Amino acid sequence: MDKKNALRAGALAAGTTLMMLLMSSPALALTRDDGDDPGTGLSVAETLGLFVAAPIVLFAIIAGLVMVTDKTRKQAKQG
Repeated sequence: MDKKNALRAGALAAGTTLMMLLMSSPALALTRDDGDDPGTGLSVAETLGLFVAAPIVLFAIIAGLVMVTDKTRKQAKQG
């Protein structure tokens, strides 16, 4: 791919992104729809637990399971 095609592709991607950003209307998010029933907000502790601690714990569990199964497979090959 030569520089002219790369420049054309970059300009097209940038133009498309810019148009999507300009056409989106975040102000509509402030208007309540029929049937909306927003709950109470999360506290700082709940937010940190949900978006920080929970993914770290899930990662640790999955990594631990992978390591345990890998070690048992290596031990079975050696024995």
